[in-house]
Amino acid sequence: METYGILPLSQTSFFPTRHHGNKAYPRPSWPCKKHRALPSTRVYCHKMFVPGFGEASPEAKAAKNLHNFFTFIAVKIVRAQLERPSCVLSVLSMAEQSYNPEAYKDLMEFLENHSLEDGDKFCASLMRESPGHKTLALRIMEVRSAYCKQDFEWDNLNRLATTMVEESNTKLMREYITETSSMKADK
Repeated sequence: METYGILPLSQTSFFPTRHHGNKAYPRPSWPCKKHRALPSTRVYCHKMFVPGFGEASPEAKAAKNLHNFFTFIAVKIVRAQLERPSCVLSVLSMAEQSYNPEAYKDLMEFLENHSLEDGDKFCASLMRESPGHKTLALRIMEVRSAYCKQDFEWDNLNRLATTMVEESNTKLMREYITETSSMKADK
């Protein structure tokens, strides 16, 4: 007589488990003569499993979005550097002085015709437009990298995201309790 066991989610298989004494063998979909004992595949993890992300983790998806956001920030920084009027330049250091009306015009025209939704695609298209555009693309990539490595406040991001989730959860629960308690009082 065959018996089937219930396995935790971490040990589930496409094939039902067949127990023989103390050993469990998966039921193969093809005939075979020998059964091999399988080592335990149980994974001990203290983090939540998030279904529906395929090959990428939620962190990888967030990193991709941040990568595109850093491109957006870099374009804003470069655009601001290129459009500065000369009266502002006198206050800035020589390293920050980069007013260039031609490059500014090229960048603005390119932005009108190309989306910043995918940062790498934007930079690749900009690079292939012309030699002047290639210089702009290299500058944007350099600023993007520098901003990510040096200026973005990663600890602040973690703190803000955690605070926003906690405050939002508290607010929603408070609204729900107020709503449901007033419904009970009306009855």
